[in-house]
Amino acid sequence: MKNTPWYFLVVLILAGESVFILPFVLSRVFRPTVLEVFDLDNVQLGLCFSVYGIVALVSYFIGGPVADRFAPGKLIAVALWLTALGGFVYATFPGYIVLKLLYGYWGFTTIFLFWAPMIKATRIWGGSDSQGKAFGFLDGGRGLVGAFFGVMGVLVFSWVISTEISEVTISESRAAFKQVILVSAGIVALVGMLAWFFLKLDEQKEKEIMLDKISASQVREVLKLPSVWLLMIIILCAYAGYKITDVFSLYAQEVMWYNQVQSAQVGTFLLFIRPLVGVVIGVLADRSQATFWLVVGFIVSFLGAVLFATEIITSSAPVLFFASIFIVATGVYAARSLYFAVMENGQIPLILTGTTVGLISLIGYTPDIFAGPAMGYLLENSPGAKGHQHVFWLLALFSFIGGIAAWYYYRLYGKQKLH
Repeated sequence: MKNTPWYFLVVLILAGESVFILPFVLSRVFRPTVLEVFDLDNVQLGLCFSVYGIVALVSYFIGGPVADRFAPGKLIAVALWLTALGGFVYATFPGYIVLKLLYGYWGFTTIFLFWAPMIKATRIWGGSDSQGKAFGFLDGGRGLVGAFFGVMGVLVFSWVISTEISEVTISESRAAFKQVILVSAGIVALVGMLAWFFLKLDEQKEKEIMLDKISASQVREVLKLPSVWLLMIIILCAYAGYKITDVFSLYAQEVMWYNQVQSAQVGTFLLFIRPLVGVVIGVLADRSQATFWLVVGFIVSFLGAVLFATEIITSSAPVLFFASIFIVATGVYAARSLYFAVMENGQIPLILTGTTVGLISLIGYTPDIFAGPAMGYLLENSPGAKGHQHVFWLLALFSFIGGIAAWYYYRLYGKQKLH
């Protein structure tokens, strides 16, 4: 951290969220609009995410070792440019088959050259004593960038719409959402330029963190670590929770009876919680124990999920609705901020970070494959409030399992406080 400037982390934060704006953030903020303008139901959108997840799964595995052989900045920049290109296809509102192919393409561009290099670069910035801050600021900062894109998207959408929002036609929605997509794609490409020029390490540091080749013995060395297997479960459960938060804007429309713009604003409110949680939890983790706060994150998300799952929240209780969103988001984002921050505690070598991240992600990010269709199935088979309650029971289950795995990680590695 001492030898790596602050602007390095700032550009990493910008890149870290920008790359996922097109495939994920826009559909999180504008889920009802996306379903309408692409003529999809929840299951079909979920299957698009599944195609992304299948391609991403392979990309995690083959991309991990690539991150241990090459400097992260160039890999990240190319990934951003390729992802932005997909945005121009997205803006043509392709049919369902082409849309699934596009999500497969994004599964490659956002993971193969991007994910492991981003995690490794963050570990480098955090050094031996600031892993909590590094990953807390990364995830919190990514949340702030996502919130910016959400606000920008809602503003652009609102400006293009000339009629009352309740009277908007599908063609008007398409015209407005097309502008949101094009502006987003342009910004993603611009962030790629920043990554190319500013995500640089000095030559000595690059030599220290890069391997000439990855051997089978090094992979076996990583797989012998209990921390790697526990992190697979922890990340799977935390990431499943994060994917389930995609449903909040739809909940606002179907249960709280909000219109398109209001439901998008709910999605944006969710994004603003993330930076707050990331910064606070990162500071707390470095001052005490990241492993302990990881357990707390799962407990909080479990309690929030139960609030939504037990029919307490209705259209007549907007304050409780937003309070419960805040509780769920706090728990989910806390766990998400810290699950890579505890790698240092788990005795995972820095030089093998990319390979380790690739292996962990094979299991940890499988919610990209199953979470979308699972939510779609629950929502379509039990329309209205009942389907949403089923989704939040699913969140409660993942939070419970993740909490047990995080508690065991804490028992094994919690006392290894970094100095």
